[in-house]
Amino acid sequence: MRGWAESIRAVAGWLGTGPSLASGIATAPRWAHAGVMVQRIVTVNEVLGGHVVLDIECLDRVYLNAYVPILQSSGQVVAFMTQHLGMPIPSPALMEKISTRFRRSVESFAEANGIPWVRFGKDARKAEVMAPYLRKAAATGRSQVAAIGVAQEFQRVWAAFQRDTATAAPQYTFAKADRRVTCYYFYLWDEDFGPAFIKVCAYFPYPAKIWVNGHEWAKRQAHQAGICFTELSNGFALRRSGGLAGDLQPAAARHHRSVRAAVASPASHAVRAH
Repeated sequence: MRGWAESIRAVAGWLGTGPSLASGIATAPRWAHAGVMVQRIVTVNEVLGGHVVLDIECLDRVYLNAYVPILQSSGQVVAFMTQHLGMPIPSPALMEKISTRFRRSVESFAEANGIPWVRFGKDARKAEVMAPYLRKAAATGRSQVAAIGVAQEFQRVWAAFQRDTATAAPQYTFAKADRRVTCYYFYLWDEDFGPAFIKVCAYFPYPAKIWVNGHEWAKRQAHQAGICFTELSNGFALRRSGGLAGDLQPAAARHHRSVRAAVASPASHAVRAH
């Protein structure tokens, strides 16, 4: 018990005061010498307080995933080949045939309409590569395909595996696997949405992705309404005093509600539809 009491007195002494001087006057507590200090955390809103001149609530980047509903299971793939295409054997050769026809159609579309054809490098920053084509399209003021980008990427596609059977006719099973395939990026400039792109995989089951930007949409609405603003890479800067925020917010709110209604998803900076 004596040892415990001495330990408690020692701890109390360390927390209370420092060592006593020869004169008997106690020094400051040791924790004070250690510089222990509780600091208040400053929030982002407090840092920006008094500096924000335009505050718009708007969706930012919006991604929509597109897919073919009847090609999502192996049974559906077999039914598509035998019932829809009328082929007696569900063969992977059919998938390659359709994919080849699609690739040729995209190339013909680009050539017939004079659309730039861009092959992306392995580490290419696609947005930077396509920026000059989008600016050129925007200068015309009309909706169009600004350029078509081609990339080799890993995608989740259908792969076929031949089964060993006693019959003479070959039989295949289908399972999804990651394969490096051709993907097309249709970069668009739209009168209402500004820059956007549609990405399409050129192989079964042809998954696609649509990208638009709510800020770019709001910029287009402001431009069409004759509202002056300075365009930033992904936002706005005020150029004149007045009702800019009041004019833009209703437009942003309309876009907000329309996207929510389209994808039936809570509003956020990224909305995904499956």
